[in-house]
Amino acid sequence: MTKKPPMLTAHEALEHLLSQAKPVEGQETVAMQSALGRVLAQDVNSLVDVPPVDNTAMDGYAVSSLDTATPGSMLKIGQRIPAGSMGVQLTPGTAARIFTGAPIPLGADAVVMQEDCIISETHSDQVQVTIAPTAGQWIRRRGEDLTAGKTALTAGTFLRPQELGVAASAGLTHLDVKRRVKVAAFFTGDELSLPGQPLKPGGIYNSNRDTLLACLKSLGCEPTDLGIVPDRLESTRDALRRASQDHDLIITSGGVSVGEEDHIKPAVSAEGRLDLWQIAIKPGKPLAFGAVRKSGQLDGGEAWFMGLPGNPVSSFVTFLLFVRPFILKLQGRPVVTPQSYPMRADFNWPKADRRNEFLRVKINAQGGLDLFPNQSSGVLTSASWGDGLLDCPPGQMIQVGDMVKYIPFNALLT
Repeated sequence: MTKKPPMLTAHEALEHLLSQAKPVEGQETVAMQSALGRVLAQDVNSLVDVPPVDNTAMDGYAVSSLDTATPGSMLKIGQRIPAGSMGVQLTPGTAARIFTGAPIPLGADAVVMQEDCIISETHSDQVQVTIAPTAGQWIRRRGEDLTAGKTALTAGTFLRPQELGVAASAGLTHLDVKRRVKVAAFFTGDELSLPGQPLKPGGIYNSNRDTLLACLKSLGCEPTDLGIVPDRLESTRDALRRASQDHDLIITSGGVSVGEEDHIKPAVSAEGRLDLWQIAIKPGKPLAFGAVRKSGQLDGGEAWFMGLPGNPVSSFVTFLLFVRPFILKLQGRPVVTPQSYPMRADFNWPKADRRNEFLRVKINAQGGLDLFPNQSSGVLTSASWGDGLLDCPPGQMIQVGDMVKYIPFNALLT
């Protein structure tokens, strides 16, 4: 009897996936308001200095530090400079009433915030500066954020609200972005029904559809929902052929185990190739990876294929740990592997598994990690309750106080 080769570890599987992925080709220019969730195609340079002039970071008085070397100095208020206005040169012995964002007038080298100033009770045009400011105090220098012609954002940046703000401050109205990664998804299982439909005898609602499509949208993909596919080999092959035509990646859920009704493996083998099958992790052991031929194309192109388990937690976890990094690589993003952080376990996990386990946990008020009591791969509420995964190596038990590797969900879902 031929001995089965050992399953790949999570690290080995991820390395293999990322070695295959190449950034998709194609880009477009979009208006700033349409760039959220896109990936920048090339570096962009600032059109202006940000800020364009020295300006004040505080409401207060612009002064010369030479005139205010002694606390309690009394100065005449010579001018008033609101934001959006230019003052005149400061006359020695005077101060300028100034408001946040307003340009610093010539002759001033410090700003004293209004809380440190007292208006004379007898002369409303005079102010007493109660402190001795240092040169440069509360002044934002021209170009301290960005300088004209310098790189404001680099290629491969995923555009969040803060990146769009940087681009706007640099004077940009449009950005060159990578085209969206196109992903087709379908779900196998005669037991599945969509929410709103009556449940079949012995049936369940398809939670993986909404979970995975939402994950794809959160990454800035262009997903196509091909729905539920019957547990038939020919139906599965037909779905793969349709999905391969206009997509970069095909994702399925269910049908990747070794039962008689699991048709993904023979279907992918018939329509393309299967490079990876089963990983030594829990949950999520039956993860498949390969490619499907784009039928009818002269160049013999392929769509990547990733088959996820049907159990909802297994499907969710394998998407975060393997599909997400693969998609980030397709998008041309520079950092794709999930970041983990050392945290303290506030629970016992006495049953070590020979596989790499990913437990659903939540940070408690004491700064440690609590464990969801039911770690079954069918209990999706564990992922909703938790705020991250605990990466537990093979054969490792956990005791209260042990330092463990924690991967937050919020780093895996954006």
